[in-house]
Amino acid sequence: MSAAPTSEEEDRHAWERPGAFEVAPGVHRIPLPLPNDGLKAVNVYAISDGDHVVCIDGGWAIEEAGTLFGAALKTIGYELGDVRDFLVTHLHRDHYTNAVAVRREHGSRVSVGEGERACLDLIRAGDRTPDIDRLVEAGAPELAAALSGVEIPRDDNWEDPDRWLPDAVDLPLETRTLRAINTPGHTIGHLVFHDPAHNVLFAGDHVLPHITPSIGVELNRRPSPLRDYLASLELVRAMPDARLLPAHGPATDSVHARVDELLQHHADRLADTLSAVEAGAHTAWEVGCALPWTRRRHRLPDMDVFNQVLAVNETMAHLRVLAERGRLRETRAGSVAQFTTS
Repeated sequence: MSAAPTSEEEDRHAWERPGAFEVAPGVHRIPLPLPNDGLKAVNVYAISDGDHVVCIDGGWAIEEAGTLFGAALKTIGYELGDVRDFLVTHLHRDHYTNAVAVRREHGSRVSVGEGERACLDLIRAGDRTPDIDRLVEAGAPELAAALSGVEIPRDDNWEDPDRWLPDAVDLPLETRTLRAINTPGHTIGHLVFHDPAHNVLFAGDHVLPHITPSIGVELNRRPSPLRDYLASLELVRAMPDARLLPAHGPATDSVHARVDELLQHHADRLADTLSAVEAGAHTAWEVGCALPWTRRRHRLPDMDVFNQVLAVNETMAHLRVLAERGRLRETRAGSVAQFTTS
């Protein structure tokens, strides 16, 4: 039997409770449930825009999420049919699919970053080969075999968006203007939406208050997603500070404060990764096994398949940055990437 949650753990999960919570003038945070054992909720932000609503992200298309979304909107005076636009930060299921489901029923418009276009094509093709090949490259053939045996759930909500948004485009609403800013790393086409007049940043999964976003877990991952992510963090850090409205977790007062923590986390992780290679680990799987995971310091082999895949991909991302910086040398042993000190 697991221990009862502590007050600290309960506080960390308070943001998941259903409802509509005002987090900025005219902006309500609506947590919607997720059907998995890790993250329990995703925030959809409802921006009151005259007679309509503009939403940042849409949630995962499950029945409970649809019901709670409609109920939350009613508490702030709107119906599902009043949602004019979904501005989706990136093309992960928990952000995109419910937006498509609502559009099908009520005619909303769905927009997503143009950098996600190729990924959508691969998702619809249902080909896991890129994911499996990367695990083999990481020296994790057993994990690759386990992933290949996991059935891909059917989902009819991977339709095209109405708009592919370019980087740095201004989106005029009735009550404000949002700027879409490409922040690759978590995904290639990830967008944040900046509202400078109201001093808020809708950060998606780019900047999260309690956890570090997974890096480059997508079918068309670029060669160095961590390099992209660190550059995107620096880009956001160079902007004026703003209130952080994340996709997972509570709203907080400072984007800059959390960006600084994330940059320090990855600096520490790069140092630990280098130490693991110096101690004799040479593949991403071996290095991942030498490192602790999550704040509970789990061992990689003790985690489930999904979290092992996230961990191995993130380890490879750190190894690649160390190689780019000249701290490690990457060679090949067949199809497996090997890393040694330079």
